Formats: sequence, structure tokens, C-alpha cells
Amino acid sequence: MAGIDSTETSTTAKTTETAKTTETTKTSGGNFFEDFTLGQVIRHATPRTVTAGDVSLYTALTGSRFAVQSADTFAEAIGYPRSPVDDLLVFHMVFGKTVPDISLNAVANLGYAACRFLSPVYPGDTLSAVSEVIGLKENSNRQTGVVYVRSQGFNQRGDMVLDYVRWVMVRKRDAAAPAPPETIPVLPRALHPETLGDACPAISGKNFEPRLSGAPHRFGDYVAGERIDHVDGMTVEEAEHQIATRLYQNTAKVHFNQFSEGQARHGRRLIYGGHVISIARALSFNGLGAAFHIAAINAGRHVAPLFAGSTIFAWSEVLDCAELPGRDDVGALRLRTVATRDRPCADFPCFNGETYDPAVLLDMDYWALIPR
Repeated sequence: MAGIDSTETSTTAKTTETAKTTETTKTSGGNFFEDFTLGQVIRHATPRTVTAGDVSLYTALTGSRFAVQSADTFAEAIGYPRSPVDDLLVFHMVFGKTVPDISLNAVANLGYAACRFLSPVYPGDTLSAVSEVIGLKENSNRQTGVVYVRSQGFNQRGDMVLDYVRWVMVRKRDAAAPAPPETIPVLPRALHPETLGDACPAISGKNFEPRLSGAPHRFGDYVAGERIDHVDGMTVEEAEHQIATRLYQNTAKVHFNQFSEGQARHGRRLIYGGHVISIARALSFNGLGAAFHIAAINAGRHVAPLFAGSTIFAWSEVLDCAELPGRDDVGALRLRTVATRDRPCADFPCFNGETYDPAVLLDMDYWALIPR
């Protein structure tokens, strides 16, 4: 028996030695804060062809029911060649391309600004993404830093379909690594109405049939200062948010790996903030059903994390009603949509004094187009 044990030990040692000599670094652990440099341009893998299956799965995960994105016949009647892909699905797919390079080691995605939808996307289009680092700021704890990037999505013809800025808190590989010079980009508080509408063809308002759209209200029916409780709530389950995030090929560790996240601060997987945005947008149909197209996102903030088992509610405030230069078919509503966790919104929760109500998850300011 001693001889057998000796042989097994010897074989194991040789195997271990061989493994060490053939070890490679073909895998990637993602970028950490100190890997980013101001002005760095990153062309992201992998191009993604959007299919009708992707659209159907997005509908199943969010319940979105805006008529233009739901029915070819409806979209064709108002002037589209067919139903465009939901604006937020486009956003998430472009966003997902950026994650392996920008936010694989993120602690949290913090916010968005200056986001414009520039061209409609249809099933069969292929999307790719490029990002530029436009700002860097190390946090005082020296464990993390904030990376600001401008990301752009393109279709197979090279047309830009999406342009946006986001900032994300990323872990440092080495807390002692020197910090880069602090650079925080100056971003607009809101995009001007004259910059909107590129992704919306001229439409026929009279063919935007109220019965089929489920939305009788038009541009002239809304006034600045009006608040709308979207009434409904939607509970997010563990499997749903993971399927949604995988649909976008978003590989951020915090959304999937319970083995690691169980040992982290929250002790469980964090729901992708974009999923909260999509659910809030889907809920907004009740009250804003004719606001069929997101033309721009002025600003967005993930106020608090969300975990499976919680129910999302939402309400919106009309911040402005703007005519678009040279267009009499659609107008733009500047909307502030607030999403909450396990808190109905009949009393429009947002701030408690100078701080957010503990139930608030999302605070998003965007322009949506609506027939006149």
C-alpha cells in the first residue's frame, strides 16, 4: 500500500508541475479603475443582430405594450415600415456590449445623461458599440473610482442609433495604485427639443387609433406640472431579472454570481438597474400609452438597489411640453418617472426633505414623443 501511495503522490506532483508550466492568461478578469485612461477609446465585442425572438422575450420579461412596438400593422398605418425595436431594448443591447470592458468589476452603475436615440432599429439590424473614457475620479476610500464614458451604438450600415453618457463605480485592483488626475465632464441638464426626433419618421396622427393603441390622450391633453400615478405594480423574480440581463449579454458579476455576491455587502444578486427602467417604462403605459417613443434621456439616477421578490411601482410628472421645430405630427413631453420598491405611488413619493424617500429606486428625466 505504501508503494501505491508513493506512486499516486509522485503522479500528482508531476501533474501539478505540468499544469503550472502550461498555465496561460487567455481569460480576462475585466478592467479595474486604474486600467482606464482619459481619452481611451474602446471598440467592444460582440456585434449583435436583433431578432424578433429578442423582441418577444423582452415583452415577456417587461410586459411593455406600446402599440407602435407591438404591431407591424399599427406601425405601418402611422408611417413606419414595420414595428421598430423598443427603444430601451436597443439601449440595453448597446449597454450590454460595453459591460465586459467598462463595468465587469463595477460596484454600481450610477447614472446616465445626454442620451439620444438617433435612428430606428428593426429586427434584422446588427448593433455594435464604441466607448470613450471622458472622466475619472477616485473615491475617498481608495477602494473604488468613478469612470465616465460616452458610448455610441451603430447599426450594420454605420449609422449611429444611440449616443449616451454613463458613469459607473468600479473597483480598484490595488488600493495603493496612484489615482489619475480627477476629471469630471460637464454634462447638460437636459437636451433641447430641437435635438429630438431623429429616430421617429413623419407619422400620421389620425391613424394613431385610440381604440387600438389603448391611449386616447394626445400632446395637447398634458400640461407641465401634471402628475400621473401609473397604479400597477410588478414583482421581479430572481430568474426573470437574470434572463433579462443575459438577453442583453450584460456580464456584470453582481447580477449572476450568488457564490461571490453571497459574501459581498448585500449578500445576494443585484438586479440590473436597466431592468428597473424597463419595468417603470412598461408600467407608464397606464397614463402615457400614446407616448410611444423615447427620444432622449436627459438624466437618470439609480437611487437604491433592488433585489428579487420586491414589487416595482411608478409615477410620472410632466416637466415640460415642447413643440418640435418643423414638425406638426408629434410633440415632446419631458417626463420625470420615479420608480419605487414595495410602495404604491398614489401620493407620489420622491423626497423626504432633502433626501429620497427610502422606497425610491429610480429617478429618470426623459423626453417622449406623442402624437399631436
